[in-house]
Amino acid sequence: MTSYLLERAWVDGAVRDDVLVEIEGGRFARVSPADRRNPTGDAATLRGLTIPGLANDHSHAFHRALRGRTQRERGTFWTWREQMYAVAEQLTPDSYFALARATYREMAASGYTSVSEFHYLHDPEPAMGDALRAAAAEAGIAITLLDTCYLSSGFGAPPEGVQLRWSDGTAERWAERVGDGPAAIHSVRAVPRDQLRVFRGRAPLHVHLSEQVAENEACLAAYGVTPTRLLHDEGLLGPGTTVVHATHLTDEDVDLLGSTGTNACITPTTERDLADGIGPARRLVAAGCRISIGSDSHAVIDPFEELRGLEMDERLATQVRGHWSAAELLAIGAGGQIAVGERADLVTIGTTGPRTAGTGADENTAVFAATAADVTHVVASGRVVATRDDHEEIGRELDEALSTLWGRAP
Repeated sequence: MTSYLLERAWVDGAVRDDVLVEIEGGRFARVSPADRRNPTGDAATLRGLTIPGLANDHSHAFHRALRGRTQRERGTFWTWREQMYAVAEQLTPDSYFALARATYREMAASGYTSVSEFHYLHDPEPAMGDALRAAAAEAGIAITLLDTCYLSSGFGAPPEGVQLRWSDGTAERWAERVGDGPAAIHSVRAVPRDQLRVFRGRAPLHVHLSEQVAENEACLAAYGVTPTRLLHDEGLLGPGTTVVHATHLTDEDVDLLGSTGTNACITPTTERDLADGIGPARRLVAAGCRISIGSDSHAVIDPFEELRGLEMDERLATQVRGHWSAAELLAIGAGGQIAVGERADLVTIGTTGPRTAGTGADENTAVFAATAADVTHVVASGRVVATRDDHEEIGRELDEALSTLWGRAP
């Protein structure tokens, strides 16, 4: 059994001082106030503010290779996509393992203790998926591998170029290969309407939705409905489905997603980096959706930046402040709770550094002041997976993986 004394911790929706936690079998066996009058045994003290582990609900690990490169030229999502394809074409199971392990270690050091990996680089299969699972295991981060169906370059057109690596030919063949389990539809442009029925009843099911205006226009031209209406009519919306981005929605789209209880994953740092636009996150919650966050393209890996991005983007869109409380945003980001029986994931934020000092060491500190650089200690399923001392080592691992990929010496 492992014990920690948490100097300050977010427990039951509030920040509390001196919380003692005991961990057994990767889960919390005890969470209680510590009695300062009595010794706490061999409990290690975690100084600062400790919150539950954070969930990264949308990731493409190989996109990490593009950071600092695609920002050099003026362009759009579609020009960025060509650069992304060039990286995808180079990857092998070995190079993908090295890149993904370093990327997942960066996630862990930033406060993410779980990741949903939207995986469509299937060739050679299953080696690429196995590489991702192994990378996550070594990094100490829990992974949900979302095997993704990708059949078309756009509304019935055959796949082109590197997309041929991703296609199973038909949704039926994809289902035969994947079997039961977590899954994803890349988008309504990548899977023809007459094959969407294959995904009915699957959960969890993720799908990119209305990230670009061009996708909406092409869907209307092909089927006479928006992508949201198309998924609804095919019986694919509901609590087991997560739509990613949901940026360009009609009022009817918002109502359909909310009334079906569909989840929406918003990725603010990617959406701003790719010039996607600002999605109606607050309206989606009001309509009945649950919201999550993801680092997606990894232009930034920082859960605190994603969370405050939800609020800051609403401010830019409405010219009004105060759409989300820090408590609401922290609940959106958390993958669980510091509570008995829950997976033992802990993220400790230093509260004496230049960004966090004097901010109150509470939920507002976590959401509106801290960055990934303020994370000092991360426990995932009871295992220490990152400390501040690991940052330089992770940087060297990233540099080595990326140097190998780009064909230059580290």
